[in-house]
Amino acid sequence: MSSPVEISDTDGEPARRSAPTAVVVVVPAHNEESLLSRCLRSLRRAAGDVTIPVHVVVALDSCVDNSARLVPPTMSRVWTDARNVGAARAAGFAFAASAFGNGGLERLWYATTDADSAVPSDWLTAQLSHTDEADVTVGTVAVRWRERDEHVRAEYERRYRHHRTAGGHGHVHGANLGFRADWYHRVGGFRPMSDGEDVDLVARLEAAGARIARPEQPAVLTSDRLGNRVRDGFAGYLSGLTSAPPDCA
Repeated sequence: MSSPVEISDTDGEPARRSAPTAVVVVVPAHNEESLLSRCLRSLRRAAGDVTIPVHVVVALDSCVDNSARLVPPTMSRVWTDARNVGAARAAGFAFAASAFGNGGLERLWYATTDADSAVPSDWLTAQLSHTDEADVTVGTVAVRWRERDEHVRAEYERRYRHHRTAGGHGHVHGANLGFRADWYHRVGGFRPMSDGEDVDLVARLEAAGARIARPEQPAVLTSDRLGNRVRDGFAGYLSGLTSAPPDCA
């Protein structure tokens, strides 16, 4: 059974809005040939669980490997040379608005995950189940432990469990986000930030009055890889736990 969903509402907003009629998922990728196929397979499974069209856009950012060849013709490819995850996500959603927004951005649902992650089959179904009362869904991740030692795993999971806010779990992950397209464009979308672009976007959405759902489940499975794709990214955070003293969280 899923944990209760915490929803923050705002004055003056209707309790319900029109159900989305299509979904666009953006995946930023920088030299992800070893993990991208697993991500895209998981997205195909998740798309098969919903009854509305799902479009997947892979934003290939400064790729010099075979990542582009792994994107099937049923999915869209966008190329950038920013070497910046915020800019890559933004490029993907800019393409989405022009390619799939003709029916009205208010009826389009955006979602994003990471190329080193795998979404569960009910990922999109769960996001769409919150759209009557929320404009944004901020989900959690679970780590696919393979490369890190037991100390890192134990410390990470301890901190993760205890990091909470008044609105529910206190986490924001680019690997597990969803939002209405009109709200996304209303606040200016992702900024060209090398890290923290997900936290920045959610903060601006909330400040603008978007209603936020923070479901505990389903969690997106993400990699514990040693190599960091972006400065201060998730891999760097895990590496920092190797020598970090215990905190009081």
